[in-house]
Amino acid sequence: MYSYYQKKKIIINFGKSEKDSGLTEVQVALLSQRINKLKQHFLKHSKDYHSKRGLLSMVNKRRKLLNYLKKISTLRYNKLVKSLKLR
Repeated sequence: MYSYYQKKKIIINFGKSEKDSGLTEVQVALLSQRINKLKQHFLKHSKDYHSKRGLLSMVNKRRKLLNYLKKISTLRYNKLVKSLKLR
């Protein structure tokens, strides 16, 4: 997991206010951070299949949120993808 301050920083950077954690961009950014942290975990623990299953579900959820954002606003989608360096 990540600390309270790291999460707060992400919410402030991608949200409209510091309490705006429901915004799609914030949710994608938080998921991206968790996914990146799990990538580091798998470098050391390559056979942790239970966590890999969780990682796949997080990747799928992020993909669904990105598809939704792309359908709603292509401009916001492109800005988010560039800032998170997803592509």
